[in-house]
Amino acid sequence: MSEQPDPAAPADLSESDTRSGLDRIVANSAKMFSWGIFIAFAISVYEVFARYVFDSPTMWVHETTTFLIAATFLIGGPVALARNKHIRVRMIYDTVSPATRRWLDIVNSIIAMIFFAGLGFAGWTLAWKATHTPTGAIHFEGTGTAWNPPTPALLKIIILICVVLMLVQTAIHLVKAIRRDVTEQTDGDH
Repeated sequence: MSEQPDPAAPADLSESDTRSGLDRIVANSAKMFSWGIFIAFAISVYEVFARYVFDSPTMWVHETTTFLIAATFLIGGPVALARNKHIRVRMIYDTVSPATRRWLDIVNSIIAMIFFAGLGFAGWTLAWKATHTPTGAIHFEGTGTAWNPPTPALLKIIILICVVLMLVQTAIHLVKAIRRDVTEQTDGDH
């Protein structure tokens, strides 16, 4: 016997109604980026063997692992937004009508876009300073260690890319929320 949905429960929008093509691309790319965690684990295991079994420690594993974990963490923002897994006060959101939910989505998108625009400006400033000298010549900021990889500059570029991506995603969500037709859903709720 199949379970019938509760008519009093809020109607969830289908995935195709709420997510854009960009969201699907970002969400699907998460599988590829998640390999960064596995690679970080694998090279950490390598470092343990190199250091304690062969008495030959590396100078690159710690910084590479830190970079991979940080980059994967940063990419989590656009992925969470693409999968609609961001923080939402469900207690309120699920109890209001579809029309009110639509307005909450619009207001949330506008506030998020303002936030991402500010973050984008800060990200641009950080990325520029991390990739250019005061005279304007290109020079990537390094870690300052003996190996000195340009990972701080790369992470600041990833921050900028992720923030801009989330700004574009949110703009698309705003347009979808504005265009969302809630008349059919509202008529069924009465």
